[in-house]
Amino acid sequence: MSRTRRLIHVFFALAVLLGLNGGGQVFAAEPAPKRQAAIVVPYTQYEWWVIRWSDNSWLCQVLTDHESLPTSDDILKSCGGPIHAEWKTTPACSAVSEENGDTSKCLGVYLYLINNKPAEKTILVDLPAPEVWVEITGCSPTTPENLCSTIPSLRLTGEEPLPNEQITAIRATLGGQVYLCDAATCDIPLQPTLLEGETVEFWAESSFGDSSKHFTALVRVIDSGVTQTPSAGGWYVDVLSTQWRGKEIASCAQTWQAFPPVGGPPAWLTTPEVPALMATDEPYHYLAGRLIAQGLVDASACAGGGLLANGYADACGLEAALPLVQEWQDQFDAQIIAVAQETGVPAQLMKNLFAVESQFWPGAFKDPKEFGLGQMTENGADALLLWNPTFYEQFCPLVLDASVCENGYTHLDSTTQATLRGALSLEAKVDCEDCPAGIDLSNANFSINLFAQSLLANCEQVGQVVYNATNLTLMPGEVTDYESLWRFTIANYHAGPGCLSYAMYSAWQAGAAMDWEHVSTYLTDPCKGVISYVDKIAR
Repeated sequence: MSRTRRLIHVFFALAVLLGLNGGGQVFAAEPAPKRQAAIVVPYTQYEWWVIRWSDNSWLCQVLTDHESLPTSDDILKSCGGPIHAEWKTTPACSAVSEENGDTSKCLGVYLYLINNKPAEKTILVDLPAPEVWVEITGCSPTTPENLCSTIPSLRLTGEEPLPNEQITAIRATLGGQVYLCDAATCDIPLQPTLLEGETVEFWAESSFGDSSKHFTALVRVIDSGVTQTPSAGGWYVDVLSTQWRGKEIASCAQTWQAFPPVGGPPAWLTTPEVPALMATDEPYHYLAGRLIAQGLVDASACAGGGLLANGYADACGLEAALPLVQEWQDQFDAQIIAVAQETGVPAQLMKNLFAVESQFWPGAFKDPKEFGLGQMTENGADALLLWNPTFYEQFCPLVLDASVCENGYTHLDSTTQATLRGALSLEAKVDCEDCPAGIDLSNANFSINLFAQSLLANCEQVGQVVYNATNLTLMPGEVTDYESLWRFTIANYHAGPGCLSYAMYSAWQAGAAMDWEHVSTYLTDPCKGVISYVDKIAR
């Protein structure tokens, strides 16, 4: 049936899935074939013997596929626990006679390479599974409102990565209805939903004899409420799914399974199309002081050279530096927008954060242990490496051997973790003795992605904080709203998870609303300073 969608009633669908025939018998479904392929790989086989020092007696054979000495695991696997333990505890043989090489008084065992020869081995390789991707058809919603003039359909497209195989069907469930399309593409008509949206489950069947994993999408369709002008009315349509192939959505919305506010997020959580829409003209005293101190502004006509004792500009210094201050604070906007479009972290949020953290002066001054536009700290580097595994997997092999990185950041010893954190801090550091004003501006632009990745790490950590506070039962989007989750993320970035975890747990236990307004009232006195920090950014 070509591109045909059949609505199957629930009873009938269950009968098909359970394999019921007219007599009510249940037939056992045959197991799906495994997606594996056997590959024959040539290699050099090395034969080692484990021999006792005292009498040169043979104890066991160790076969390896690497040129170096057998590893501890190689010996344990080939020789067993007792011989492995003896090999591990064998001391150096210092009793060898220099005249005749007598080793009879030596303790333990040693390894001896007997030979090597070409060999082959068969390796089972996992083959890629089919996927199903999600997009909207019948509308091209524009961000951030995602407004459609009519209710569109959800298009599911199956993808079979294996040659000579194809997607034979797409299945989906939505609102208690089961859909079946005997094709690689399936259009599911959407209906108005509640504010919390509705879950769609979908998967693909393959001619290989198996099916894809079952994916989900959270879909929200809300009437815009505009009726006076028909051309201005319509429906707000939002989709959250790992399989989404439409226009980029905020990364953390996906992590939290939390929809932005209907009609689009507040201005501080948006990404303008062009840098001019992010331009500011704030009179930053700290930035002015740095520009004067670095000789970029002549404030010699001011008493004290236009600088206060703390390095900030005084009123006269600020007046002299103001034209450059206004130009300087906007020079990173284009790169901020580019990074926002790539990562899904709102551009205006990043600019606001940089304004509060450094007033756009990326060089070290106020705290020599904080670096870059977003003032990266050691704790911040630790959170980034721990809670953003994708970033860790890309960054770690640039610093350490890939074999060291492969087990993850938490499995590294403390010294190696410190090495990675130090390397990460250097990525954020832009001080440069040979550069104009002592700042490498190209590296400052490059480091913006670093801070976006750090915010993504913090939103992941906030998701875990929500799970912990609610006894691991609810998705963050079921507990609180999208804007509050971003405020929690900013608080976590600034003060760490300790302050936030206690406040959120206390609010949950008290039965309070889990939005920022209420949770922030449970912050302890040492943590209350984060409230004004969040307010300065979320404006």
